[in-house]
Amino acid sequence: MANKQLFKIGHLPITDHLILGMVKEFQDKGEKTYSQFQLETSVMSGWPDLVNRLESNELDGAFMLSPSSMDLFRAGLNIRMLLLGHKTGSIFIKRKGSNITSVKDFKGQTIIIPYQMSVHYMLLHRLLIDNGLEPHVDVKFETLAPSQMPEALEYGEEDGVGGFIVAEPFGSVTINAGHGEVFALSKDLWPKHPCCVFVMKEPLISAHGDAISEMISAFVQAGKIAEEQPDQAADMGSRFLKQDKELIYSILTNPHDRIMMGELLPNLDDFDIMQNYMVDKMKVLKGKVDLEKFVDSRFAKAAGAI
Repeated sequence: MANKQLFKIGHLPITDHLILGMVKEFQDKGEKTYSQFQLETSVMSGWPDLVNRLESNELDGAFMLSPSSMDLFRAGLNIRMLLLGHKTGSIFIKRKGSNITSVKDFKGQTIIIPYQMSVHYMLLHRLLIDNGLEPHVDVKFETLAPSQMPEALEYGEEDGVGGFIVAEPFGSVTINAGHGEVFALSKDLWPKHPCCVFVMKEPLISAHGDAISEMISAFVQAGKIAEEQPDQAADMGSRFLKQDKELIYSILTNPHDRIMMGELLPNLDDFDIMQNYMVDKMKVLKGKVDLEKFVDSRFAKAAGAI
């Protein structure tokens, strides 16, 4: 048989990207046989680094924030969205010991976000508007890598940091360290919302369709395992994310729909809602993309994704 096609895939150390870590471990331990592809994964500290490496062709693909992926496509990067990484799974944390009991109590505070072109920023922006607060006037924002947020909240009281919104496990890490409390789960701000997606360079999709198909099937299967066997997924996630297994298990199960990995088929209507809000209301995205051209669901559908 010909050599397997090597795919270099970037990600962050977050629960949103767990299916990538699961497939990588299945591959490395020989627990599942993939005949067409081989994964090489690269963990990034933050979103700007991942974007830069995707643009510079150091990566063939990535698990990344969906608004950021749309922005790269709009700017001319020849990528396609093939699959969701998950649905929901993020958390809005408030400083422990603060007097914050409602959204209005964040007035005069700074809230940390992971990236401007993120669903987190959109959810937060919409939440503030719906509660009569003007973003950037009543509430300020700071952007930090997810892994830096727990420390920023711990030491940011005198800087007026009231909380942050981020992908897990960094919210739960902060809670366990005694510095934060849950203000809201993202699933309650937009039920079943998409967040991170899997993108690949289009020339690789065209040239290696069989390998892409097998890889997407592997991701979809990993998502089903994560839903049906959270203990196994948490065990693998503890190694992938370098966190305690109990922490990952709690994120996967408490509540059961806190993060969803069993429904990975992209829904264009969701991304239309996202880009319309972020272009028209937030002015963060500079333009809208043709989702029919950007999203390639062939492989996800063939893999049985729902």
